[in-house]
Amino acid sequence: MITSALRHRPESEDCFLYDADHLRLRLHTAKDDIASVTVIAGDPYWIFADASGQNIFKYTETKMTRIGQGETQDYWGVTLTAPYHRVQYQFVIEGLDGTKMLLGDRGLRADTEANRQELSNYFRVPYMHAIDAVQTPDWVKRTVWYQIFPERFANGDSNNDPVGTKPWRPEDHPGRDDFYGGDLQGVLDHLDDLQKLGVNGLYFCPIFAASSNHKYDTIDYLEIDPAFGDKALFAKLVKAAHKRGMKIMLDAVFNHMGYESMQWQDVLANGAQSRFADWFHINEFPVMPFRNPIKGEGQPQYETFAFEPHMPKLNTANPEVQDYLLTVAKYWVKEFDIDAWRLDVANEVDHHFWRRFYSAVTSIKTDFYVLGEVWHSSQPWLNGGEFSGVMNYAYTELTMDHFLTHKQTATQMVARLTDQLMLYRDQVNQVMLNMLDSHDTARLLTLAHDDQELALQTLAFIFTQTGAPCIYYGTEMGMDGDNDPDDRRPMDWSKLGGATWQSVAALIKLRRKYADTLGKGTTKLSVAPNGLIVVERVGEQKLTAYFNTTDAPVQLTTDAALAQGYAAGKLAPNGFVIKVD
Repeated sequence: MITSALRHRPESEDCFLYDADHLRLRLHTAKDDIASVTVIAGDPYWIFADASGQNIFKYTETKMTRIGQGETQDYWGVTLTAPYHRVQYQFVIEGLDGTKMLLGDRGLRADTEANRQELSNYFRVPYMHAIDAVQTPDWVKRTVWYQIFPERFANGDSNNDPVGTKPWRPEDHPGRDDFYGGDLQGVLDHLDDLQKLGVNGLYFCPIFAASSNHKYDTIDYLEIDPAFGDKALFAKLVKAAHKRGMKIMLDAVFNHMGYESMQWQDVLANGAQSRFADWFHINEFPVMPFRNPIKGEGQPQYETFAFEPHMPKLNTANPEVQDYLLTVAKYWVKEFDIDAWRLDVANEVDHHFWRRFYSAVTSIKTDFYVLGEVWHSSQPWLNGGEFSGVMNYAYTELTMDHFLTHKQTATQMVARLTDQLMLYRDQVNQVMLNMLDSHDTARLLTLAHDDQELALQTLAFIFTQTGAPCIYYGTEMGMDGDNDPDDRRPMDWSKLGGATWQSVAALIKLRRKYADTLGKGTTKLSVAPNGLIVVERVGEQKLTAYFNTTDAPVQLTTDAALAQGYAAGKLAPNGFVIKVD
């Protein structure tokens, strides 16, 4: 038994309330090193005198299940109930040679009854307070998101087109500063098309007043960009979407402001005397001309997003900045009934501000969804009180590293994805946002080298995973596009209802039909001896999915609720089968 590999941390993703009555425990052990694990647990006050008058702790024993295998670890899990909402517990760990050890709060012990009665060595949950459980919105677990880059989705009103707007040509390769006239009216005009596709969550890139086509350089957070429409139109859009059962998520850029914002312009005009000087991270005056260290120009006079001088970084530790941004956050929830905020560059903003932010928006809507943009491991933000979930790039990039680029084997991918799932509580994993492409990355079909079957196979894999799937506009049309700005081509509406559209719609229909299982069910990933990747999801139903990422057909005999490349008992390369028991 490799005792140095044994790990458990209370009050974390290893020990958490799943709901008011159920406590979930996880234990980490070395891979293929342990025969079994049992939890001994009971109420800390469940102590009785035996016949000799000695006090004895009455515990129960529950077998743990090996719930996954990572690269170097096995993960064991169990769900406990506690009648009095208190529990203390230890792990009885049996090695492959039959050796048994106790793991508790103060270390390892031999598994003897005397050591089982050493109460000081028990891990404890003093009381299971429901209010302390990490709460995530249930509706997100049943949502299929659709990301809209408003400037390129549809031009519904040519009267608000910016000067120099280009004709709507999906075959174009847009320049960084090009405009095509997409607006909110265009989205409203196509809500029925989105409803037919089956999506029930609309995630908008920024729609507030800004000078660029992407709008990540905010000028005024309290105004709709005039090229997109106005507040009356946005209110109409939200109401129409809600009528169709669609949730609305807006993009908040609170890490930085736009160069043309009133606040930054005041700093440029008044320097250190500006009433907004403390709103930003300014190192010295004058702030211009900006010195870019990447270009060897020396230290910058002010902090920015990614050394971009047109995006000065906000000082969110300043109470005035906090109050202003919280006013913005609450305004769009209260006045327009939005359902979620996506938070741009969320990992570069302080935790103190995000705690205030989360409290502010969830006090208006208790099931409000707060999604952070974080591209790496995110435990510090996901312990309750900051974000509901994050954009799950670590998970989806590992997926693409096998399906699309073959940088890793199927076995490596499955192990690494399992490791990712074990970083977070189950209810957090269930509301992560899983997307394969976006306005920040090359399009899925381009990454798949224009192999539409491969693109759909990868998408199907994501649709069977824990977490809410998200489609980038145009994926359903089979649109191409390299990295920014080529991934932001005008939408190709000529392919509406085509073969790719129908395949994506079928995936969405299946995901939503079995939303309770795919949204909340357990997840087990493995690789079969024949090379097929197997995904098992168990909830109200059991769904099993098989993916062939090998170079040859693989024998498979099974029923199929949805399939690609499956015929005559064989699953072709780039094929998949999803069955429902």
